[in-house]
Amino acid sequence: MFAALDLTFVRRQFPAFEEPAWQGQAFFESAGGSFACRQVIEHLNRYYRQTKLQPCGSHPLSRRAGEEMDLAHARLADWLGVTADEVHLGPSTSQNTYVLAQAFAAQLAPGDEIVVTNQDHEANSGVWRRLASRGFVIKEWRVDAESGRLDPDQLAPLLSRKTRVVAFTHCSNILGQINPVADICARVHAAGALAVVDGVSFAPHGLPDVPALGADVYLFSLYKTFGPHQGSMVVRAPVLEQLGNQGHYFNSAQREKWLLPAGPDHAQVAASAGVAAYFEELYRHHFGTGEAGTSEKAENVRRAMRAAEAALLPQLLDFCRRDRRVRLLGPEDPQERAPTVSLRTLEASPNEIAARLSAKGIVAGAGHFYAARLLEAVGIPAEIGVLRLSFVHYTSQHDLNQLLTALDGSL
Repeated sequence: MFAALDLTFVRRQFPAFEEPAWQGQAFFESAGGSFACRQVIEHLNRYYRQTKLQPCGSHPLSRRAGEEMDLAHARLADWLGVTADEVHLGPSTSQNTYVLAQAFAAQLAPGDEIVVTNQDHEANSGVWRRLASRGFVIKEWRVDAESGRLDPDQLAPLLSRKTRVVAFTHCSNILGQINPVADICARVHAAGALAVVDGVSFAPHGLPDVPALGADVYLFSLYKTFGPHQGSMVVRAPVLEQLGNQGHYFNSAQREKWLLPAGPDHAQVAASAGVAAYFEELYRHHFGTGEAGTSEKAENVRRAMRAAEAALLPQLLDFCRRDRRVRLLGPEDPQERAPTVSLRTLEASPNEIAARLSAKGIVAGAGHFYAARLLEAVGIPAEIGVLRLSFVHYTSQHDLNQLLTALDGSL
């Protein structure tokens, strides 16, 4: 089943597009954080107005507050293909990964090996590298210095009988390159290790089927998937059992709290259900109200979102390939990447170009975006960084035309 996205309907789900401040502006920094959808905003507003009290108590409103938090776990889990107690909602992906690494460290023995990459956002790299001070061996799976690509065949020499964890990214937040996660996870498992996948730059383009990928841990940021400022971390049940409860001992019966030592943000957790509600509305509007299960719905929504992005991405890539004032990073084939496009600007600094674009109504990013190791690996000083242009399914052809005109006049 396939249906082209009704962009008018889609954009009506995002109140930002109705705000006077956004009129005439085009948003191309979705990789740094997306607009929040109406469903999330309404959930958050209602929670603060009606149930802003300690949840799970005896009062009906307190019980309802807890039920809304539980519902968020359940609905997100459904769209990810996992169980509710495998979904952990914490303050950010960086914080979630830190807690995760500390939990793993308590289970490892000196000499055990952890493989990291220099393609990742620092959140899924630095926390593991720091464990070297505790006697664990850190190995680096390095990108190709010309393309920045991770070659799965280069992973094999790094794996040994002592490998315990391989941490890598689903999609580079600089290159936009989508890595073959299922294949990599299979290789990791064949070596007897666990796969920790950073999906922050992939999930905004469609929540993945986590079991199909084979990831033991899958992390992404809800504020980049149209939700509140929370990090979502899926930890599969066998791994969760192995890691054990990292939170308060009296919460040991609540497995969704095991990796949240600081406790949840009640309102934002409850509002996370709005992300799933938005995807439900997308499905219902485009595909009807048949008897499809959530897995089928998720696949159709993913395909529709990616198709909308694929209609625009080749135009941006073509401009970047032809313009001699920039160096395009990452794959030239739009099928191999997400719509996150980074450029080395050759006649002015990325920050200067971003400022010029801003004056023309374009929101773009400049910097290293916490992927300093990757930029240095491909010969770009992290302190200079790149110009990053990123978008998602709600971006229009008009937005793209405005960007291309502004780029041509700014580079």
